[in-house]
Amino acid sequence: MSIDVANESGVTTVDEERLSRLARHVLDAMRVHPLAELSVVLVDEEPMAELHVRWMDEPGPTDVLSFPMDELRPGAPGRVSEPGVLGDVVICPQVARRQAEKAGHAVEAEIDLLCVHGILHLLGYDHAEPEEHKEMFGLQAEILAAWREHEAAAPQEDGEDR
Repeated sequence: MSIDVANESGVTTVDEERLSRLARHVLDAMRVHPLAELSVVLVDEEPMAELHVRWMDEPGPTDVLSFPMDELRPGAPGRVSEPGVLGDVVICPQVARRQAEKAGHAVEAEIDLLCVHGILHLLGYDHAEPEEHKEMFGLQAEILAAWREHEAAAPQEDGEDR
């Protein structure tokens, strides 16, 4: 599985390796083919605002945008999806920071949520209708809970627990 994380933002506190592990966790949970490709890009507010206007016709920066490529879908239970290019998830850490402060949790947790949310959009999930919202946000919560459990159980490189 090819997961590229590029931090083009001015925010230096984002752990790109951790974000890559999270993306892999999501793709594994959704049974995406091991040869699928994904890009996660972190950008500042100005480029995010430009993307938001260009693709959503809405002003100002947003937290996350997803740009699907091959329209891959999750694999059925017991099966993986077809290989291909999943697409790009673009995250704005500055917007994530404001949202984290408002929600009362860590910026890292907000960026985790946005990464999962963006990947689910690439896989065809949406939240425009109440039933879609319930399904997508329920799945997002399950994946994040499993991720936190996985990270808590995994030893750090220096031998300490996370």
